[in-house]
Amino acid sequence: MERYITVPLTAEAAASLQAGDYIYLTGTIYTARDAAHKRMYEALERGEKLPFDMKDNVIYYMGPSPAREGRPIGSAGPTTASRMDKYAPALLDLGLRGMIGKGKRRQTVKDAIMRNSAVYFAAVGGAGALLSHSIIASEVIAYEDLGTEAIRKLEVKDFPVIVVMDAEGNDLYETAARQHRRDYAES
Repeated sequence: MERYITVPLTAEAAASLQAGDYIYLTGTIYTARDAAHKRMYEALERGEKLPFDMKDNVIYYMGPSPAREGRPIGSAGPTTASRMDKYAPALLDLGLRGMIGKGKRRQTVKDAIMRNSAVYFAAVGGAGALLSHSIIASEVIAYEDLGTEAIRKLEVKDFPVIVVMDAEGNDLYETAARQHRRDYAES
């Protein structure tokens, strides 16, 4: 199914998505990678406030290349999501509604997704230059010293993603692999 969704993402909207759905996101999302996640996690442990409210927001695991003249951002492809698995459950429990990356997630993340009616999206790896055309504004909002790993607030229009893990725990990586094995065995 193909759907157009406005972000921030409500619990109801996230719950309506199913693994395998093609989604186009429009609105505000945030970027954060390994170093930013580590800082946020440490801030939580110290009882400090995070750089942005997690409630209903979506984090894109991405570190952009420098912007060309006249563009808000350079190439903006996804990074491997499993590197954030240590930190993701805590952020999901604070209301984070979605994550965008590539690759499989640990069971602890899947459990937190289901517990919080959240979703994990995949963006196509290797397509960062194309994905950047859906980003209409980019602003560093925290941890500027981290360079490409700083937290950015992005405004996106029709940003293409695929639901990989839905709020019910369906995992496209698992179901697609099972289907492939069945198809291969039958041929």
